[in-house]
Amino acid sequence: MAKTDPSVSDPARQRFLILQLVRLSGVALGVLGALILAEVVLWPVLVGYVLLALGAFDVFILPQILVRRWRTPQ
Repeated sequence: MAKTDPSVSDPARQRFLILQLVRLSGVALGVLGALILAEVVLWPVLVGYVLLALGAFDVFILPQILVRRWRTPQ
């Protein structure tokens, strides 16, 4: 058996981790936006709506854009 060199990284693993971090940041933005809208965090309501929208974009749309960009051409 040949040992794999740990310094050589797998692009699929890196892309998976990036997708998960994008989704996690989207959830965090959405939660912060919801806390602002619930007036737990005292920031302007407009900021809450913007963060909630950005969080939804990060969770639902941005991963699909990244996957399309990374897809190998056929």
